Amino acid sequence: MYLEIIKIRMKHILFIILGILLLIANFYFFWETRWFKPLVVVSFVIAGIQFLLDFLNENKRQKEIEVKFLEFVRTLVETVRSGVSVPKGILQISDEDYGALNPYVKKLSNQIEWGFPLQEALKVFAHDTNNRVIKKSISIVTEAEKSGGNLDKVLESVSNSIFMIKKMKEERRASVYSQMVQGYIIFFVFIIIMLVLQIYLMPKISSISLDVGSGLGQNLVGAGGVGNTISQDLMGNIFTWLVVIQGLFAGLMIGKFSEGELKSGIKHSLILIIIGYLIISTVKGV
Repeated sequence: MYLEIIKIRMKHILFIILGILLLIANFYFFWETRWFKPLVVVSFVIAGIQFLLDFLNENKRQKEIEVKFLEFVRTLVETVRSGVSVPKGILQISDEDYGALNPYVKKLSNQIEWGFPLQEALKVFAHDTNNRVIKKSISIVTEAEKSGGNLDKVLESVSNSIFMIKKMKEERRASVYSQMVQGYIIFFVFIIIMLVLQIYLMPKISSISLDVGSGLGQNLVGAGGVGNTISQDLMGNIFTWLVVIQGLFAGLMIGKFSEGELKSGIKHSLILIIIGYLIISTVKGV
């Protein structure tokens, strides 16, 4: 949904330039330091932060549109019940405030006023909002209008269905809030375990291996020198990728539980991956 409406604006270009400048400065000032990799991540975050904010704002706007559409349909049902036809009812209620839905209601009213068929005007309305709930609802209404059904009854049913869906989503979101918090806590506990393994446990194991190898008279370089360094670097990379993978799937699951859709977990995954990698790379310097 978001990819269909994404537009490159000046603010996106400015933040991309800022991210590139920070990346160049990072290569110049922090090359071969422990801050190099964290600053690379920060540079990419800055370059893409406006796209992420637009994504979040669009999700918020779509939720508001769904709420206002429910209000719009309920108002239309009450108007139609008074004996007014659906097109005239839309014209009468189009001047009310529906928040984020206002531009689409105004366009729908104008099209009906200009003589557009109700079905075509409603299809354009659904397409413009680009909202899945509205598209399904309008599809039901247009099919009922084609078959000559009682539109006020259909609109009332649609209104009740939307209300029940919103209520179920809110109840699910409230019930899984504690699980979402637990998901974040578990992830940060996982990071702490990875850091303890890298900073304390692995060096001690390497030290013990070196002592045992020396006691047996083995080659020090082979037992605890270059081979040990390679092993430490390899384990460090493995632990880092474990954190990234854990953040990816933990975020997707949090989004699935809280919003009912995997795509809603993208924001959680990005947050967990970025924070996790920054912590690991800054503390360990890998």
